[in-house]
Amino acid sequence: MTELAGVTELLLSRIRDVPDYPKPGVMFKDITPLLADPAAFAALTETLADLSVRHGATKIVGLEARGFILGAPVALRAGLGFIPVRKAGKLPGATLRQSYELEYGSAEIEVHAEDLTAGDRVMVIDDVLATGGTAAASLDLIRRSGAEVAGVAVLMELGFLDGRQKLAQALDGAPLEALITV
Repeated sequence: MTELAGVTELLLSRIRDVPDYPKPGVMFKDITPLLADPAAFAALTETLADLSVRHGATKIVGLEARGFILGAPVALRAGLGFIPVRKAGKLPGATLRQSYELEYGSAEIEVHAEDLTAGDRVMVIDDVLATGGTAAASLDLIRRSGAEVAGVAVLMELGFLDGRQKLAQALDGAPLEALITV
């Protein structure tokens, strides 16, 4: 068994299926047992940090809110700065804002204008890749700041939602790494 396969097996063993949440017919993937297990959380952090370093990242962006939980320790482990991408209206001072379409309506995310600059190579970290909308908006925001996209890394990809295909254009050749695909 390869090292990554062992990590994947460990991570999968700590993700709990919650049927019919948040509504009937949905199988929610709960990562809180993984976060509560120090060995599993450490393995996840180490794996994402290694990916970030391998792809030449100089900063980590975490997407609100679970991307904060994963991205901050990844940045610390990799020796990189951590930048939160928040829902619009949550950051004080000058921000860059990016809107994107949801299934019904739209949303906006933002980052402090001075946190990302030309020369930065940014790895986006999140827990789940679903439809790809928030991730695509974050890539646009990163590029608008003058920084480069080093890639996107997620704990879990929900393959049946086709987020990878929807994100392909926004990635523009940057890698997308998913440790688990369901």
